[in-house]
Amino acid sequence: MTAQNFENPAAALDELRARLEAGLVAIGLTKTLLARRAGLGRTTVSEAFSAADVPSAQTVGALARALGLAPVPLLALRAAAVGGPAVSEGETSVGRPIAAWNPHDLEVHPAAAPASAGSGSLIPAEQQRAASVLPGYVRRPHDDQLAKLVAATASDGRSRMAVLVGSSSTGKTRACWEAVQSLAEAGWRLWHPFDPTRAEAALADLARVEPHMVVWLNEAQHYLGAGRGLGERIGAALHSLLTDPARGPVLVLGTLWPEYAEAYTKIPRVGEEDPHPLARELLAGRLIHLPDSFDASAQAAAQALAGAGDRQLALALKGASDGRLTQFLAGAPELLHRYEMASPAARAVLNAAMDARRLGSGLHQPLSFLEAAAEGYLTDDEYDTLADNWLEQALADLGRPVHGNLAPLRRVRPRSEPRVPTSPASAYRLADYLEQHGRSLRRLLCPPASFWHGACDHFTAADERVALGETARLRWRLRTAAELFRAPAATGHPEALLGLARIHYTLGSDQHAEELYGLAADAGSVAALGDLYWKRMRAGDENTARLIDQRAAKAGDLVATLRVSSENTSEEERAAQEEEFAAEQAAVAAAEGYASVVDYLTALTKESWTDTGYTRLRRQAYDNGYEDPYDYLFSLWSRTGNDEVGKRLCEAAAATGHPEALYQLAVWESESEEHAAAVDLASRAAGTGHIKAARMLAWNLEAAGDIAGAEHWHRRMAEYGDDEHLMSVARLRQQVHDTAGALAVYREAAATTGIDLVHCLCWTQDTAWQDLCPYGLDPDGTPSAPWQAPLPGSPGTTCWHGPSPDGSAVHASTT
Repeated sequence: MTAQNFENPAAALDELRARLEAGLVAIGLTKTLLARRAGLGRTTVSEAFSAADVPSAQTVGALARALGLAPVPLLALRAAAVGGPAVSEGETSVGRPIAAWNPHDLEVHPAAAPASAGSGSLIPAEQQRAASVLPGYVRRPHDDQLAKLVAATASDGRSRMAVLVGSSSTGKTRACWEAVQSLAEAGWRLWHPFDPTRAEAALADLARVEPHMVVWLNEAQHYLGAGRGLGERIGAALHSLLTDPARGPVLVLGTLWPEYAEAYTKIPRVGEEDPHPLARELLAGRLIHLPDSFDASAQAAAQALAGAGDRQLALALKGASDGRLTQFLAGAPELLHRYEMASPAARAVLNAAMDARRLGSGLHQPLSFLEAAAEGYLTDDEYDTLADNWLEQALADLGRPVHGNLAPLRRVRPRSEPRVPTSPASAYRLADYLEQHGRSLRRLLCPPASFWHGACDHFTAADERVALGETARLRWRLRTAAELFRAPAATGHPEALLGLARIHYTLGSDQHAEELYGLAADAGSVAALGDLYWKRMRAGDENTARLIDQRAAKAGDLVATLRVSSENTSEEERAAQEEEFAAEQAAVAAAEGYASVVDYLTALTKESWTDTGYTRLRRQAYDNGYEDPYDYLFSLWSRTGNDEVGKRLCEAAAATGHPEALYQLAVWESESEEHAAAVDLASRAAGTGHIKAARMLAWNLEAAGDIAGAEHWHRRMAEYGDDEHLMSVARLRQQVHDTAGALAVYREAAATTGIDLVHCLCWTQDTAWQDLCPYGLDPDGTPSAPWQAPLPGSPGTTCWHGPSPDGSAVHASTT
């Protein structure tokens, strides 16, 4: 049924809304989410579906794009609903209504965007394009120039032209798109000459351009610089269009890179050929220049939009450097595409660089490290088929820039100034966007052994070795951690000394641990004092623990300060502090018109996931020092102690997929021994990468008797680096009397995670194996005196600790 079939406007309006409703049902969105996707207000969307007034053409176009519907039929229904002429595909004029265009079809770059709150993942480029998601727009001085020109064209009926000049991905095309939105309501059309080529399409159909038309010449070099004389002929046709009053008003918008603008406007010397005389005349006085980056004022405006919930701008502000927000947003999807389509060798290099950044390396990574680490990321077949110059090929591929002059991995050129810190002679930097993507994509993965060997051999900066050593320690790669800590510790680095102390403590070498804790504390490590406090408390030495706590409090440790303060605070003073807090919250509630704090919190819970409520709550959360509104609500709820409100809060947040809310509900269900419900909630949270939920899921599945499921999640946690869960896999194998399987897992731990095999065997309940562990390290992290003993369950196998018979330095090996 077309718009012409309707006898009255009301029927056309009913049909328009029916199609919008059908699209909404088909795509499975709420109106709130639809409003966010379409870039419209919640009230605007609600009225489009139900109010008596006919929605604007701009609203209909935005809804059509967000729902994946063809805009032209909907705009025809909208025209019939207001009693105007229907839009027909067969009209003699070129172009179509502005509202019918998708901005990405006009070459507005898709922008990088997080997929959903709390997921930690990112939307692939093709999905971003389909969803037509654009970040909030920050107006800058060139927008004011362009807006004045557009307004004048619409009001006085004269034709005008403007060409925006700026480097790649500085926001030229988006600025043009924003500028023409004011013309959409007035029924203007837009024509983008493109097929069969841009130049041929423009030359063929410029004569068909009618009044109230925007001629869209994005990348104008394809028109003005076309070969075989086409560029000059297009320039002449545009000049005729703009100077003929009978054909106006028409607005011609174009974009150019600076080098093209300079080439077309350059005046030749006497005797030189003049290749662009008509283009130079056409562009005279019509160029608007864009800056390469956002100034302080524009960045502040972007920050305000990010604070109000624009997660794309928040991502750009965090990842872009020197105010180059548009370059970051435009180049990020292409960077992701390059990563996904990279050759095995190039992807291996990127994976090594991603893991290095997320596990503690600095921005600049030595080429020698990338080469050494990358090998472990390749399968045997991939490694065997590598070309001799595989590294050079991979680096050349990864160094090619995308939009915004961004490259997946670029070489860092050392500075020559003696006072400026320099990078290694051959160092590379990973693109910021890929670094963030790697932190999400690889957060549950543990790097291969080649990564750790490369880190030990090729990172020399003390802070990098300490950061990498700490991540190795947390993943139970104790030998690697000790090697990374050793050199910085020798220079008195407090965190390196602390890392070695914690390794010794883990392995039961209390005397060495105590010495190293003392050295770390003397070097300035407050965390070492915290560890010593708990060691003394567990040993029952409360007097010494209090002295250590006082020392930590003087050093600025907040937790120690609170403990010391609490010890010196009477019950009456603590009660007074609680009353003061309660009074403050009651005052806030009263100011908002609520009878009690619980009533206030209940109302916040109900409105927190609506558009207006979320915006208000987000602002309030920021004002109170919280980044996530859920965290703010949770803190309020925890102080009221009202579990009913807490559950209502978590249920509201869980309905949106908030991982922490799902996890909290799972905890409640687990405490109520509702294991099936706890498993369901924890699995949903774990699916988003929530680490605590994944850990909880493993234990709940085990409690429910699901050995296979428990093993799966224990292994997932082991891949993340929590080797306690690998020990749990072995324990589960023992529960089902699979001794060989358990021993295989212990050997796997020794081979793949760096835990010594003898230490693995200590996790078993077999006392014969436990007796084989006189384990220790010297204070510098090297093995203590060697020993050997037969390995139970493996006849003829001997465990060595210390130097093995062939003289190699090992912690444990089997021969």
